[in-house]
Amino acid sequence: MNTEITTANNKVYLCGSVESKPVYSHELFGEGFYEFALSVPRLSNQSDVIPLTVSERLLAVRGVEIGEKLALFGQFRSYNKIIEDKSKLMLTVFVRDFCAPGEDNPNLADLSGYICKAPVYRTTPFNREICDILLAVNRAYGKSDYIPCIAWGRNARFVRSVEVGQKIAVSGRIQSREYVKKLSEECSETRVAYELSINKISLVEETEEITNNE
Repeated sequence: MNTEITTANNKVYLCGSVESKPVYSHELFGEGFYEFALSVPRLSNQSDVIPLTVSERLLAVRGVEIGEKLALFGQFRSYNKIIEDKSKLMLTVFVRDFCAPGEDNPNLADLSGYICKAPVYRTTPFNREICDILLAVNRAYGKSDYIPCIAWGRNARFVRSVEVGQKIAVSGRIQSREYVKKLSEECSETRVAYELSINKISLVEETEEITNNE
């Protein structure tokens, strides 16, 4: 199978500082994988803390230390994890290789896939338009990653009427955000969500590509 073909629809570049040390996660086909977090700066002087998954093979080539600057290429992936007898969609950036830090945007993601749930359009109390979509991105060996994406303003209006099953291409940045989950009338907890914040959307057709930029 051509690796370039199977990775072209899911490309991520991140550059930031290591937030936590690698911790063993799981083994697959005899190789161990580790998880750690990367703090990636925004223009607003805030940061997104993004979970990463890396193979022991890459860690053996280049060690990772808390606080050091790190740049990488990878893919935005999802997997299901059983938590308290319930399946939860987990998101991570799978590291394909480390690289030298670039001088431009430290957080770039390009995905193409299929809308697999009806878009959810809404406005904020400040009348800002938002649209949530769930994108199914094909991976090798018949697998797919299910990536939550969020569009704003004109892009939100553009994507809200796109039908389930339509293939689209999106570009943007991976963001982390806290939200409060209400568990009962008396109990709630703060959780972290990860998603792709879209700045460019294209409808992918067989004969043409319709582009909408904001």
